[in-house]
Amino acid sequence: MSSTVLVFSDSLPDDQKARLAERYTLADFSAYDAPSTAPGFDDALARARGAIGVSMRWPAETIERAPHLRVLSSVSVGVDAYDVAALSQRGIALGHTPDVLTDTTADTAMTLLLATARRVVELAEWVRAGQWTAPVGRDQFGVNVHHKRLGIVGMGRIGQAIARRAAFGFGMEVVYHNRSRKPEAEDEIGLRYVEFDELLADADFVCVVVPGTDDTHHMFDEAAFERMAPHAIFINIARGSVVDENALVAALDAGGIRAAGLDVFQGEPIGADHPLVGRNDVVALPHIGSATFETRYDMARLAVDNLIAGLEGEPMPACYNAADLEL
Repeated sequence: MSSTVLVFSDSLPDDQKARLAERYTLADFSAYDAPSTAPGFDDALARARGAIGVSMRWPAETIERAPHLRVLSSVSVGVDAYDVAALSQRGIALGHTPDVLTDTTADTAMTLLLATARRVVELAEWVRAGQWTAPVGRDQFGVNVHHKRLGIVGMGRIGQAIARRAAFGFGMEVVYHNRSRKPEAEDEIGLRYVEFDELLADADFVCVVVPGTDDTHHMFDEAAFERMAPHAIFINIARGSVVDENALVAALDAGGIRAAGLDVFQGEPIGADHPLVGRNDVVALPHIGSATFETRYDMARLAVDNLIAGLEGEPMPACYNAADLEL
């Protein structure tokens, strides 16, 4: 009898799901918005050797109910939905999908930066509402992006991709703060490392590209926004948990910063009544960082590669907890 693979979201294209079906018995819950509450899920979890999907939380208690699980493959680069320590303790490999979404997510950051600076969403709605009845005046002006100072918090692959676009495409001065220096990126792109407080105080744009962890939770709080300049624009493509949203609303209301471009929020999805929605000084997107046909396909393919390799006893292309498992 073939191994059971639990599919817990609709993130797999048909051809990638077929790759799994050729090898394994699929317990497919991709049609359910809340797969963990679907009929038969617990039975499938109890016999599954592999699981694949995204947007479902895997706390320790769920992992404990999967005694045969050997590989959990996430169709995402972030792993904050998974209890990594519990997985590693059980010897379960956690696959994820770095690299393939780097450029697409960097494009999203630049989209937010440009749209917020030039007030693109607000003014597009202004035109749609029939308010463009005369040449634009100061009330519709935005601010330049080119040759401004961009501060990037987090200088991994995505941070470096943003820095290249900003420096080489828009002639921006790029400063950054990170847990460790990136001398090769500094030399290649012309980056300058600064302390966190200096970055906040001097940047015209502040872009956050850090993982959602206990260490980064609410790193952008009231004190952080108070350090930023009144003309600064804040961009978050990281995780909603890195921002104290009440503090961000207060900073915008008080004129402590000019505007914000956000692709992520603390609780997703958000509704029209969210305090950061419906404001002219906020561009809010529905977490589209990697949401292109090409990138999502590549993510799904890598996730399937991870799962098959792990179940077949071969090196996984991208195993998040490989060091913990000594793989």
